[in-house]
Parts: sequence; structure tokens; C-alpha cells
Amino acid sequence: MRVFVTGATGFIGSAVVPELIGAGHEVVGLARSDEGAARLKAAGAEVHRGTLDDPEDLARVAGAADGVIHLAFVHDFVDVRAAGDTDLRAIRAMGTALAGSDRPLVVTSGTAIGPTGRLITEADAPAPGTHRTASEEAATALAEDGVRSSVVRLAPTVHGRGDHGFVPRLIDVAREKGVAAYVGDGANRWPAVHRLDAARLFRLALEKAPAGQRLHANAEEGVPFREIADVIGRHLDVPVISLTGEEAEARYGFVGRFTGVDNPTSSTLTRELLGWQPVETGLLADLEEGHYFQ
Repeated sequence: MRVFVTGATGFIGSAVVPELIGAGHEVVGLARSDEGAARLKAAGAEVHRGTLDDPEDLARVAGAADGVIHLAFVHDFVDVRAAGDTDLRAIRAMGTALAGSDRPLVVTSGTAIGPTGRLITEADAPAPGTHRTASEEAATALAEDGVRSSVVRLAPTVHGRGDHGFVPRLIDVAREKGVAAYVGDGANRWPAVHRLDAARLFRLALEKAPAGQRLHANAEEGVPFREIADVIGRHLDVPVISLTGEEAEARYGFVGRFTGVDNPTSSTLTRELLGWQPVETGLLADLEEGHYFQ
């Protein structure tokens, strides 16, 4: 299968590309820079230079492919609504190009946009009004237009070497402030998945996910946030303290909005449907290896 991958040079995309090539697929990766293009070529992929800001270009490349994995997202934490709008335009453009073909379009979302405070499943619709809600709804609706669309909801903690997401931000602030922190009693739970396990799920979704299906990319249903903070405190040799939600947001910025979120997530249906079995190191064990603190 000839697969167009947006976000192909990112933390997850750089694992998805070799996963696809290793399974016998050809990859055309979207690259914004010379550096990104060079990395894609070194990985054995074909390069298409472009950005998410050109939906007509994305549609042309998607229309010439046998399938699409859409990983790219403009991580603008100042204006997440605008980032969501850009994502929605890209999905609609690529979906239109694939309409009536039964070709796969795998779109990325997140478990954190679902209901909070209880175990969420693949059957749960996204909460209204989040920056990814419209994109997820547009992607699943494409099933009615003859696109084998699916949505992979990533855990908020996709971990592994090279991670530059939420956990490194927590570590950086703990190092800067001299304390690690959690919200309230720290019992709120974050689901987690290793980037290599996530990459395998994206490949399986491309190959065989049913049209309109939501999938959950989490190996662990929920790691108590207090345990994450404890590991950070121990490795940095700093105290571990409790904060209010307001204090956490002031300390961590955008990431602080998520520190107190309780987001336990089931991936049972995903595993049964696609035969996906996560095999990589769990979040706490990955942190204990020490590479996050180097």
C-alpha cells in the first residue's frame, strides 16, 4: 500500500514510518523542512514538501495514495482553536479526495477529549467543544462517504526516548522550581502508551480498522499522577508537594490544565478488533530507566 503520512517526522510519526516500511508499505511523508526531508529519506520514505496550511495540496497527495495516516497537528497552545480549525480543514480536504474509494484515512485524536472521571471506552463520543471534537466527528462521518476512516485517540502520555511532550515539561518545571507536584491527592489517572506500541496501532488501523471506528492507543488504563510525580521527585532529588488546580496551571502553563485531569481509558475493544497487543515498557518503568532525566 502506498501511504501518505502527515506528521511523519514527529515523535510518533518517526516511529510510524519504519513500522509501515517494515510491513511492506511504501511511505510518502509530509515534511516542512530540509532537516525533516533528510530524515525521511534516510528512513526509506519518499518526501513531499508541504504544510497543513495548504489543504488543496494535501488533497492532491492523498488522492494519489492508497491510504492516509494523519498525525500532524499545529501544537499552538496559545490558540488551540485555530489549530483545531487547521486540522479540520486538512481532514475534510483529504477525506473529499478519498470519497467513494473505500481507502483508509486514519486520523489522530486524544483520549483526553472524552468524558473525565470515569473509564471511557471507544464507544464514547468526544466531549462537545474541545479543539479536536469537530475533527473527530468529521473523520467518523467520512464513513458515510465511502472512506474507511478511523480515529486513533492517543493517551496524553505517549512516552519513549525522544519524548518532548507532557512528561518532559513536568520534569523541566520540577527541576526549575526545585519541587515535583501533583494536584489534590494525586489520585487522578493518566493513560499511557509507548510510541512503538502506538506506531503498531496506526499500522493496524490503516490495514484493517472498520469504517467510522474510534480506537484507543493506551497500553495502561490509568497511571496515578502522584506516582508520576514521585518518580520525578526521586530522580531529581526534590520534594514532592500537592497543588491546587489553579496553582498547577500557573506553574506548568498549558500542561497545568491537564495535571489534575482524571482520564482512565479502556482499549479493550481496540485490542479485540485489531489484535493489538502492547509489548513495550510501561510509563513508570520508562521513567525509572533514567533517560528522561539526562
